[in-house]
Amino acid sequence: MNKYLGNKAALALFLLPALILYSVILIYPVLQGVFRSFYEWDGLSTATFIGLDNYKELFGDPLLLTSLKNGALFALVLVVFQIGLGTVLALVCANPRTRGRRLLKTAYFIPVVLSVTVVCQLWIAIYDPTNGLINRLFEMLGLSYRQNWLSSPTESIIAIAFVNAWQFMGYQFALLYAGVKAVPEDYFEAATIDGCGKWRAHWHVTLPLMRETYKFCFTIAITSGIGAFVQMLIMTNGGPGTTNYTMTFMIYRYAFMESNYGYACAVSVLLVLISLAATMIINRVFDREQTA
Repeated sequence: MNKYLGNKAALALFLLPALILYSVILIYPVLQGVFRSFYEWDGLSTATFIGLDNYKELFGDPLLLTSLKNGALFALVLVVFQIGLGTVLALVCANPRTRGRRLLKTAYFIPVVLSVTVVCQLWIAIYDPTNGLINRLFEMLGLSYRQNWLSSPTESIIAIAFVNAWQFMGYQFALLYAGVKAVPEDYFEAATIDGCGKWRAHWHVTLPLMRETYKFCFTIAITSGIGAFVQMLIMTNGGPGTTNYTMTFMIYRYAFMESNYGYACAVSVLLVLISLAATMIINRVFDREQTA
């Protein structure tokens, strides 16, 4: 094996097709986006070089602050619901004494395979202010609390984020469940013998040993929240007004609705940088905890 691994020419030859494909699909579009962000361009006519003007305009754009706030709130909902609840469900399903574990695991994952459009239309009906299930439940319970969930400037973003969290919680659950099952059972049994209760043993033994799993799950949840788009487009089209805009929705608006591709590329570059920064922070935090 060492003989083959030491042949650098052979390794480079076998890696070359994958590197070419990766470069064409990912690296080249990213570089083109960075390049076009320095131009004023409508996508058809000749581009005009304007230097950093797009970035200067971007940092003065009021939509940027709205998009950053919504992205952060969206990411927070995903982290709390998908990772928090997903962890509890993973621990419950990993317990051999839990009845119907196979049925529960299947039920948790079903929303993941559904179409995003179907899920959004389902929740639009649930959120309906007149005949929606949520307001009907409040009425059945005798509560006067009613909301027009998707028309509220303050609550609609949370309602939309919950739809995303609900649909893709099964994916995070699958990752967390695999992480729980990867922890040696001997560690958990030793902790219970030493006097720890089940949940305390999970807190001090199982969860710390799932550090790498949590690093991946947090990265997915936070970057997905920052770049959320489809649910906003289907459920409210970014409204009411522009209150539900995210950076991805800004890219969509400026590129495809206003044909300002140069400015849209500047937004996309900033989005990539923020996602990279978030990923680096997550990696550093979890690596620091590992060495502590």
